[in-house]
Amino acid sequence: MTGSSDAVAALAIGGLQLGWESVAAGVLVGLSMGLTGGGGAIFAVPMLVYWIGVGPRAAVGVSLLTVALTAIVGVVERLRHGHVEIRTGLLLAVAGMLTAPLGTWLGGLIPGPVLLVSFAVLMLGIAHVMWHKASVPAVRQMPSDLQPGCSETARGPACSRDPEGKLRLTSRCARLLALVGLVVGLLSGLFGVGGGFLIVPSLVTFAMMDLSMAVGTSLLVITLVGGSGVASEILSGREIPLDVTLGFLTGSIPGLFAGSFIGRQLPGPLVARIFSVTIVCVAAFVILKTVAGW
Repeated sequence: MTGSSDAVAALAIGGLQLGWESVAAGVLVGLSMGLTGGGGAIFAVPMLVYWIGVGPRAAVGVSLLTVALTAIVGVVERLRHGHVEIRTGLLLAVAGMLTAPLGTWLGGLIPGPVLLVSFAVLMLGIAHVMWHKASVPAVRQMPSDLQPGCSETARGPACSRDPEGKLRLTSRCARLLALVGLVVGLLSGLFGVGGGFLIVPSLVTFAMMDLSMAVGTSLLVITLVGGSGVASEILSGREIPLDVTLGFLTGSIPGLFAGSFIGRQLPGPLVARIFSVTIVCVAAFVILKTVAGW
């Protein structure tokens, strides 16, 4: 930044000028991450491109790094409460770390406008899934005599748990969870998203987890897969703007705690519906801005 007015509207840390725009955008991203357990990262790229003015590929790198570092904070907090199933999270993360570099490579071949429109289409799909999920009443409730990782002991679509709540990692269950991890890694490297919107419902549905454990495990996966995507960006020679990244982090971490607090006060279906409508609005803006030049 140059000029006295710009200097006043910036926060100086370690010699870097952090614009208020990147800090404010980070607060919004962190807030939505705290509310939804990771899904709010999909707002990062549109904000970076259309508000901060970062190029599409650089925006993916900033998003990956910010989301991964913010998720670490959430993982540490949830580990303290025993709300992270490490073995299951590592299975998804290892699979995702294999495909994150592929997503980064594919993203480098796709023109910026095409990447943004594809991202908007993905956002519309996420909004549809979240709205539908909010409209279907939850049928699984965690019995009081089971450990936190288990919603019920009955056999699920692919996975089941023993009476102590430990996941029975059969070959079919492992293949399904690994497939989820592969898709998450590809989307993470391609679009800079954390993948919480896919991880959390998959863990609840297939791994028979309760929501709190699924969110904590999702944050672990996001941390590791996001780190793999960041490494791929750096090895590919793409520059990640440190001032914008630090600005995002400065806002996203407090926003994460605020979103977690607000989320505990509101009904889950209401949060999902508000989030879905917001996603549709942002996706429509991206399509209009990119395709129609609006």
